[in-house]
Amino acid sequence: MEVNITQENFESYKNGSLPLVVDFWATWCGPCRMIGPIVSQLADEFDGKLVVGKCDVEESDDLAAELGIRSVPTIIFFKDGVEVDRHVGSAPAGVLRQKFETLL
Repeated sequence: MEVNITQENFESYKNGSLPLVVDFWATWCGPCRMIGPIVSQLADEFDGKLVVGKCDVEESDDLAAELGIRSVPTIIFFKDGVEVDRHVGSAPAGVLRQKFETLL
């Protein structure tokens, strides 16, 4: 299951009991549309083990700026409230699955 990440709820998810993966994307971004279904599939696979969120950088531009998002898609991995990994650009499902597993 995916959640919508906003400026208002980001801190509560980041500091929650489960690791957090956030996909920063934009509607006009071609690579975002390619990687989006992969992230959604992984969200279903890892449901209950970690939280997967989507954040539209145009709707939450303050949060994107705060986290230094300079291009999309950018996927940031948080564990215990701390950023532990970041992936910029598209990637095959196997690469992203490995990054998800590393959080567990």
